[in-house]
Amino acid sequence: MLQIGDQAPDFTLKTTTGDSFRLSEQRGQRAIVLYFYPKDDTPGCTAEACSFRDQYQDFQDLGAEVVGVSSDSEASHQKFTQKHRLPFPLLADVGGQVRKLYEVPRALLGLLPGRVTFVIDKEGMIRYIFNSMNRATDHVETAKKVLAELNQA
Repeated sequence: MLQIGDQAPDFTLKTTTGDSFRLSEQRGQRAIVLYFYPKDDTPGCTAEACSFRDQYQDFQDLGAEVVGVSSDSEASHQKFTQKHRLPFPLLADVGGQVRKLYEVPRALLGLLPGRVTFVIDKEGMIRYIFNSMNRATDHVETAKKVLAELNQA
């Protein structure tokens, strides 16, 4: 299982715009809040995405980019992004390879993909891991606190 202090595994996935997002290209530039969520347009996932949206400027001010990942298609992500005016990229992990790479556990008796947020510093090190299916919007507040602490260090 990945742990705090581990180097975040590199990956490349397609964004809602069809561009490729490669984690290693972000190193040295900014921190990344990488959040894995079960499915576009479900109640908990919508609340989480909209909470990240509503506080997106706070993340930018803290020197971080927010990036969402689920196994939904690029087309699904495009609809979800447009419907909720999400200012950050959603990545299509259709085969679930990145979810496996990050060892995101399944939830609800293994029926649903889990909800886990990783805070990754500028150098690519995992600085925080938050795993909770039920407290979707807590992922946002927790990530902001961790980033603020990293900026003070």
